[in-house]
Amino acid sequence: MSTSETSRFVRLRVELVLEIEEPEALTGAALERIAADEFMPDEERAHARAAVREDEAEALAYLVEPFDLVAEVPGVDLAQASWSSEQIDYDPDDEEWELDDEADDADETEDDEAEDGDAARV
Repeated sequence: MSTSETSRFVRLRVELVLEIEEPEALTGAALERIAADEFMPDEERAHARAAVREDEAEALAYLVEPFDLVAEVPGVDLAQASWSSEQIDYDPDDEEWELDDEADDADETEDDEAEDGDAARV
């Protein structure tokens, strides 16, 4: 398939794990963003305020704007975006949390060490 036949759309997946160091600052910023949103209906605003006060992940979701990630990238236009946030149990030493590149690097290192060990035995 030539380049002209391929889709012009690209899905960019980003996964972040954030540590909430100042929950009050996060919640306060989210509440300010909600108050400043002139297009949000009052009923939705009340629900948003309650959700943000109860859950830091909700507060974060009100502050993260995917458009901001690509607004300055030349030659692209954001066609669609969705995102979510949730509280998680995080252990940076657990293999489950290794990034794909880190896991690939670890596999390559193990493979290289295995090959070196095999060559030393020959």
